[in-house]
Amino acid sequence: MVVTMHKINVELKDNSIIQVKKDSTILEVAQTISAGLAKVAYAGIVDGILVDLRTSLDKDCKLEIVTNKDKEGMLVFRHTATHIMAQAVLRLYPFAQLATGPATENGYFYDIDFGDFKITQDDLVKIESEMHKIIKSDFEISVETVTKAQAKAKLQNIGQTKYKLLLLNDIPDNKSITLFTQGEFVDLCSGPHLSHTGQIKAFKLTQLTGAYFKGNQSQKMLTRIYGVAFEKNSQLQEHLTKLEEAKKRDHIKLGRELGLFTTVDCVGQGLPLFGPKGAKILQTLIRWVEDEETKRDYVLTRTPIIAKNDLYKISGHWDKYRDGMFVIGDNDSNYMAIRPMTCPFQYFIYKSTPHSYRDLPIRYAETSTLMRNEDSGEMHGLIRIRQFTLSDGHIVCTSDQIEEEFKKALDLVNYLLDTLGLRNDITYRFSKHDPANMSKYIDNPSMWGNAENSLKTILDLLKIDYVESIGDAAFYGPKLDIQIKNVYGKEDTIITIQLDFALADRYNMEYTDADGAKKRPVIIHRSSIGCYERTLALLIEKYAGAFPTWLAPIQVVVMSLTDRTALDTDNIVKQLKSKGISAIQDNRSEKIGYKIREAQLQKIPYMLIVGDKEKTENVVAVRDRKNGDLGTMSLYEFENKILVEIENKIL
Repeated sequence: MVVTMHKINVELKDNSIIQVKKDSTILEVAQTISAGLAKVAYAGIVDGILVDLRTSLDKDCKLEIVTNKDKEGMLVFRHTATHIMAQAVLRLYPFAQLATGPATENGYFYDIDFGDFKITQDDLVKIESEMHKIIKSDFEISVETVTKAQAKAKLQNIGQTKYKLLLLNDIPDNKSITLFTQGEFVDLCSGPHLSHTGQIKAFKLTQLTGAYFKGNQSQKMLTRIYGVAFEKNSQLQEHLTKLEEAKKRDHIKLGRELGLFTTVDCVGQGLPLFGPKGAKILQTLIRWVEDEETKRDYVLTRTPIIAKNDLYKISGHWDKYRDGMFVIGDNDSNYMAIRPMTCPFQYFIYKSTPHSYRDLPIRYAETSTLMRNEDSGEMHGLIRIRQFTLSDGHIVCTSDQIEEEFKKALDLVNYLLDTLGLRNDITYRFSKHDPANMSKYIDNPSMWGNAENSLKTILDLLKIDYVESIGDAAFYGPKLDIQIKNVYGKEDTIITIQLDFALADRYNMEYTDADGAKKRPVIIHRSSIGCYERTLALLIEKYAGAFPTWLAPIQVVVMSLTDRTALDTDNIVKQLKSKGISAIQDNRSEKIGYKIREAQLQKIPYMLIVGDKEKTENVVAVRDRKNGDLGTMSLYEFENKILVEIENKIL
């Protein structure tokens, strides 16, 4: 009897096609290609979906073998480290209840309910020790596809019901449920994972924080344990060294040390208080941006910080974004929302007078205080807060003007980032909608097709090096996100420019065209510098608190060498302030070396020292924060030097 072997076609990353036996696993395909590839394989990407090496291929497909050199491979690696950590936790604290434990771009974490037990940093050492035992045991990691009922029974059997059953209930009945097992440990997880626990070679548990289950404040606060994992100990040590350097630049640490901002529990999370120095930097940035926008023909608006929910119902924000708003009122007839965005207000300013095609484009700009109800687990220093100040703006234009206006908006952004010294730190992301999850978006496929094609054409014409991201569009249109990483490597969006073909129709915005017909304008939503607080955080970390002179909250400190020159320092400070230079005096009866060290710690750009000799010669001794002693010069010479530096925004 002849047995027919069914084969399928598998297209590889290099576009070559190989034939393999139907139902071969990805690992078997990797072994067919080469033993070396199979040895370093971590997972596979089948038709764009990241899957486990043990996944069987039952039809023609595209396949990419994922290794440690791939971003996806390291996610699988760190995800496995998460399970090892969770297994160690349950060995030491069997009463603990596991919630969720994903890998992240730079590490991993698990949210865990320890009940009444208060876990501390010292306990992390114990957990690490147990993790080493699990890794040494080199447990095989197996995966099993089960029904909901089977998954529930297994989770109940191992005592993991409090949060895992809630997660299980959220999974649609028709979706496959997978359980991963290593030794005695079983976890509800979509995977994928490595084949054995022994593949994790070097790791470290780094931090303890609190986080609500699913980020929902109505849920219990859980303990979040963070960690990192690497293939080699040398990689771990290199990472830990970088982490220590990052801590020195951490904007939360430096912001408090330099007196820029603080937070207070009774004020609330995500609601920073800015002292005089932090407020001064924000004032400098805001004035600079507003003046630059005026030069580029933006017109200022000023709109309320609160409005009826009717305003947001028109746009769709009320349906799509209500959970992110702070709402006042007890029923739908009197709900008010604190402003989370400016666009609907500016649309009504546009509608307040009729417009023709000759009026367009109209470029509205506003320095807007906004409030968004961010999840507590997502907030971090000034990077993500609940009240923030946005350089907001909306360009109302014709369809023929989109390309030129988008280019001008991006040119403004690039100029500001260049001036701040941040331009080389950014990347561009083309954020598109997800056709498979239209509940997040305005349901108009034709509009989305036109908008995304238009934006792609513009980005390609401008020769922007971007990556595409499905599912990150605004609910009303695609956008260009300008991405940047903080000192810990976490990426955030700093600025967006968005195309909107939808909301002008919802708000009945129109203009009279050359032929006399009424037409809908197109709207470009844009920020020029983004959230000022987030930008400040990035600048603190970029410059380790030693801001360029034009941005420094205190630009000069004038020090008396003796009590006899105290009055002279007062007069010098008055003179500098009259020129718009931010200056203070230090007339304390302290040694000059002590005063200089304090000024250096406060990262003040210039120190002027006045003693009897300087007073007699009508000069000041100048010290530069970076270069030290610059010698003596007249006050007039120093003023010219620093004013050129400030005026030209020298970095």
